Amino acid sequence: MHRLFASLLCAVALQAGCSEALTWRAVDHMIATDYPDVTALTTDSLAEQLADDASPTPVLLDARSPEEYAVSHLRGARRVSPSAEAYPALDSLAADTPIVVYCSVGYRSAGVVAALQTQGFSHVYNLEGSIFRWANQGRPVYRDGKPVSAVHPYDASWGQLLTDSLRAYQAPGDRTPQEQGSLDEL
Repeated sequence: MHRLFASLLCAVALQAGCSEALTWRAVDHMIATDYPDVTALTTDSLAEQLADDASPTPVLLDARSPEEYAVSHLRGARRVSPSAEAYPALDSLAADTPIVVYCSVGYRSAGVVAALQTQGFSHVYNLEGSIFRWANQGRPVYRDGKPVSAVHPYDASWGQLLTDSLRAYQAPGDRTPQEQGSLDEL
């Protein structure tokens, strides 16, 4: 019941054109409701960790589609499927390796964080606001190792949370907003 309410709250906020702050609060509430045991990491905290040469660099996992990842991603991020039940490619990592997972707004990545916690990873975090908030704050995103000013908006509704000038669908074989998934796939 809580999940349905949180999902409806997000959908209404997006469709009604509510303020960005109110819509982000609805998104954060939906994630916290559906994934109460997932720990969030702010974009400020991640930026500090990435800039600090003295601390270990976290493994960055991008839990978006190949098309979304192809438009841009955080430097050094590995793409993982948000629908995978296990992540055997990470089996070589120590259980206490710091891992930060992100997607568009944080919902799909929260599911990956929950799955990684089940696999025994103890320092795994969901990037609060994910790549949308990261890029909206003017932080760098990359394509083919070069900085770009474009982020895949997921679809027309969720893309409203992304600064207009950053929205891009220009990836090879990319889907149109109409072909993108619905709220249920986020």
